[in-house]
Amino acid sequence: MDLLTKIKQDVYSKNKHENEFLQAVDEVFDSLQICIQKKPELFQSGVLERLVEPERQIIFRVPWIDDQGQVQVNRGYRIEFNSALGPYKGGLRFHPSVNISILKFLGFEQCFKNALTSLPIGGGKGGSDFDPKGKSDQEIMKFCQSFMNELYRHIGANTDVPAGDIGVGAREIGYLFGQYKRLKNEFNGVLTGKSIHYGGSFIRKEATGYGLCYFCDCMLHANNHTFKNKKVIISGSGNVAIYAAEKVIHLHGKVVAMSDSDGYIFDPHGISLDTIKQIKEQKRLRIQEYVNYHPEATYCSGCKNIWSIPCDIALPCATQNELDLEDAKNLVSNGLIAIAEGANMPCTKEATQYFLEHNILYAPAKASNAGGVAVSALEMSQNAMRLVWSKEEVDKKLKNIMQDIYENISSTALEYGVKNNLVIGANIAGFERLAKAMIEQGIV
Repeated sequence: MDLLTKIKQDVYSKNKHENEFLQAVDEVFDSLQICIQKKPELFQSGVLERLVEPERQIIFRVPWIDDQGQVQVNRGYRIEFNSALGPYKGGLRFHPSVNISILKFLGFEQCFKNALTSLPIGGGKGGSDFDPKGKSDQEIMKFCQSFMNELYRHIGANTDVPAGDIGVGAREIGYLFGQYKRLKNEFNGVLTGKSIHYGGSFIRKEATGYGLCYFCDCMLHANNHTFKNKKVIISGSGNVAIYAAEKVIHLHGKVVAMSDSDGYIFDPHGISLDTIKQIKEQKRLRIQEYVNYHPEATYCSGCKNIWSIPCDIALPCATQNELDLEDAKNLVSNGLIAIAEGANMPCTKEATQYFLEHNILYAPAKASNAGGVAVSALEMSQNAMRLVWSKEEVDKKLKNIMQDIYENISSTALEYGVKNNLVIGANIAGFERLAKAMIEQGIV
C-alpha cells in the first residue's frame, strides 16, 4: 500500500462522518500523487500525517439571553489547524450549518490558501451554529460578547487572528473586538475585518470579490480572453458576490444573474449594482426585491437553476458544493469559457473534473478567493506598525498578490506536466511551502 493511500485510509477511519473535510482532503491527495513521485523528500517526518490533523480543536458553550429574556445556548468552535507559517489565520462563521466537519474543511483549505499568499500566516477557522438572521442588534451583541468570553483565552495578535466570514461582518467584529479589549485590557490586532475607525484596513470588505476578479483576469489574459463584453453569473449576494460584481463591471463585463438563499434574479440588461447594494447592504432584504426596481428582470425561487443561464464566465460565491455535475454540464453546453471560485469549495468533485476534462479555465477557491485573507494579513501588518495605508496602496498590494498567486500555481502546474491545471498547481504549490516549513521546524 502506497503512503498516500495509507494516510487517506487513516483519515477516513478517524473522521468517518465529516464529509466536507474528507472531500477537501481527497482533492489535495489526488493532486499530491505526482508530487510524491517527483519530490519524495517533502513527505518525510510525517508531514502529511501531521498536516491532516489540526494542531488544536476547541469546542465551547455559548449561553446568551434573547430580547424576551430567555436563555439561549449555542456551540462555539475554533479549529487551529496549522501554525508552521505564522499565527493561525481564518474567519469566524455564524450560521446554523456550522459543525466540526465544515470548519475542519475550511481550516484545512485555509492552510493552503494562506500558504499561496506567501504571507506569514498559518491556517485556522471557527464559528458557531448561531444564526444572526432575524436577530436584533442587542441579541447579536450579547451573543458575540458571550462567544468572546471563551474565545479570548485562545487568540492573540501573535497566536491566532480570526476574521469575519458568513454571518460575521463589521458589526459582529466590532462587538467581538470590544469584548476582547474589555477582557484583556489591551488594544491589538487580534481580529481583522475591523472598521477603519479603529484599526481596520481599506479594501477589506471588497478584498475577496476584488481578488477573485484580479485572479480571474490574469487567467483570462494568459489564455487570450478578457472580461470585456462577457456575460457573467455570480451566485450569492454577500460581500464576496457584491464586490466581485463591482469589479466585473469595472473590467467591462456584464453581470446578468445573482442570488441569495431564497432564489435568483436574471437581468439580461445587466444587474444594477446600486440596487443590489441598496437591497442587501442598506435594507438587508431578500434579492427578490430587485424586480420591484427593475421590472424587466425576472426572479426565480430556489437557486439551482441559476447555472442554466447561458454565460461566458461563472463566479460561484455562495457556499460549498452549490454547483454539481448537472450544473457543470449546463454551463459547458451553454458556452462557458471560465469559472473562478469565490466561495470555499463551491463545486463538487465531479463538477470540477468535468470542467477540467472539457478544457474550461478553472480557478480553485484556495487560489482565487485568497484576496480576503491577503488583505487581512495586510491589516495585521498595519496594526503591528501602527500605520494606515491608503485605498490605492492596499488595492495595489492585493492585485500584486493575486497576480503572484496565479503565476506561482500556473508555473507549478507546468513544472509537474499538467499545464493549465490550476487545481493541481495550487495544491502542490501550497503543500510545498507548508512541507518545507514543517520539516525545518522538526516534529511539533
